[in-house]
Amino acid sequence: DVQLQASGGGLVQAGKSLRLSCAASGFTFNAYAIGWFRQAPGKEREGVSCTSSTDGDGGTWYGDSVKGRFTISSDFTKNMFYLEMNSLKPEDTAVYYCGSRPDYGLGVSSCYYGMNYWGKGTLVTVSS
Repeated sequence: DVQLQASGGGLVQAGKSLRLSCAASGFTFNAYAIGWFRQAPGKEREGVSCTSSTDGDGGTWYGDSVKGRFTISSDFTKNMFYLEMNSLKPEDTAVYYCGSRPDYGLGVSSCYYGMNYWGKGTLVTVSS
């Protein structure tokens, strides 16, 4: 089974940075997408960023609210994925999750179809 575990959350002041990690294992498919999502209290889960093994660093997606501030990176050889979050704002406060799905050669476009596997989230709290 595919297993994902996000870590690295914590309490940080506005304007500071935080780096989240996602450890993945159990992939049985050749190509897959990894996405970062977040869910704030009382709100729906929203996509933050996505990448895929098909596109590598050449294909990434970011939600409008984090463009220019967050950076997704990946080490597909080690199945480790990261989300570098800079210039954090109080509205970034949420539980952050990493998810995965086979990309069937679609690359990062496969992220639009949703994730098949989810890990437990990590809480990020940004104080003003």
